[in-house]
Parts: sequence; structure tokens; C-alpha cells
Amino acid sequence: MHSEYQKNIKIWKNTKTLDGLIDDLAFTENKREAEIALLGSKPIKLEEFPGLKGIFRAGVGKDNVPIEEAARRGIKVAFPSPATIEFVFEETANFTCFLVLKMLYASIGTLSPWVKFPRASLQEKNLLIIGLGNIGQRVAKKMKSLMFVKTFDIADNREGELHEMLKGAHCVTLHIPNVPENKNFIDEEKLALLKNGAVLINTARGAVVSEDALYKELERGRLFAAFDVYWQEPYAGKLKRFHPDRFFMTPHVASTCDAFLKGSTKDFRKLVEEVING
Repeated sequence: MHSEYQKNIKIWKNTKTLDGLIDDLAFTENKREAEIALLGSKPIKLEEFPGLKGIFRAGVGKDNVPIEEAARRGIKVAFPSPATIEFVFEETANFTCFLVLKMLYASIGTLSPWVKFPRASLQEKNLLIIGLGNIGQRVAKKMKSLMFVKTFDIADNREGELHEMLKGAHCVTLHIPNVPENKNFIDEEKLALLKNGAVLINTARGAVVSEDALYKELERGRLFAAFDVYWQEPYAGKLKRFHPDRFFMTPHVASTCDAFLKGSTKDFRKLVEEVING
């Protein structure tokens, strides 16, 4: 690391993802003096950062990164390397599978009194995967040996096919990008198509689901859900009242394994060096 780093480079961050791994670097809360921005999933306004030279997104999502504006200003934008991103895809897929199994096996019995609840075999249940990108494809491959899997992707299916798929699903997992056309993609109409007791899993982005529509269904006691992503983070919204039984929550940790953190740290330090040398 360049010997003048601590004195010359100021980092502003809106994520705790790399906390404990880059504590030797210099940070600032003053946006005007920041030269590097370390981003999580929250957006920034570049006009608030007049001295910015570099942006690093600690994750794979690009929807909150002002890439075009940064290019016009000559600000270098960096993401985790392909090797690091592979860990993101794989671990997020694994975590999604965990949530599917946790929710489908949530009601199995009690210890006191000693009661076993009746249940259908997992092989008799249908999993609908919406979005067949890098993560959705992995989830499909992993889950096909456990239960019946159907997939929907706008590149491969007609939109009208989704309604029938939703009606037959015991569990739906979302893997679509957070783009304007996907805002509230899962809305009141689509949720109403799900059978009683169905589960909605979201490790993509909170905005692809209508918070109000999901709240109504959970309040009725008709559906279950497990989310790792939310409309605002940290999430303290109205759905929290249903945690942990009807709305199981995790703090946006699907990809946060050691390999991803170590890789992202290395990739971030590389950007810092490039800013120093540039």
C-alpha cells in the first residue's frame, strides 16, 4: 500500500460490508472531502461529492451506481472481480435454497407436547423460480433433485404463462433485477394467485415486491415469506411485526461469506492503489 495513503485518500462509505477488513484506511463522513466512495445497496448523489475519484460497489448490483455520470466526470467505477462475484452468485443461491427449505419445513411439530404435524413430501411440492440469471439458474440446478421446479424468465416465457405457474406454486423465489420495469413486479394481483400457505422468497431486491400488497396477505394469514432484502435497510417497516414466523427476516447476508469479503477487500484495495497512482 502506498506510504502516503492515510494522509492523501479519504474514503466515504454507506455500507458496513467490509468493516473490520479495511480499518487501517482513512475514512470521512464529509462527502465534500471524500475521494473514494464505498457503496452498499444504497444510492448516492454525485453532486454531493465534488472531489470524488473512485467508486467501489461492494456487491453485484449496479442499479444504485451512477455509472454514466461518473464516466462523464472521469470517476473510476469498480466492482468485485469475476472471481469474487462467483462467490456472490454461488453463496446467494445456496442461501436461497436454505430459505426455501426452512420455510417449507417450518411447521413440522412440537416438543411439548410431543406432536408430529402431517405434511406432504417435499417431492410433491412445486418451486417456481422467477428470473434465470446467474443466481436463479444455480437455484434451479440445486433444487431439482429435491422438488419439482418450474422456471419463468421474460427472455424464455410469455408473460401470460406466469399466472398459471403462480397458481400451482407452493414456493416462489425471486431473482430479477431492480430496474424500473420490475418495481412492484410481485403485486396484489400476483400474490392473490398464490395458493393458501404458499411461501415467497426474496434474495433479489425489496423493490420488486409491493410491500403494501404483501402486508395485506400476511395480515390475512394466507401466505408466508422469507426476505433477505428490503425496501429500506436496515428494515424497520410494518412487515417486521410478522417476524419470525410468517415473515422470516435476515439482514441482507445471502452473499456475505468469508470468500466474498476477502475477495472484495482485495478488489477494493486495488481501486485505492489505482486512485493513488492515477
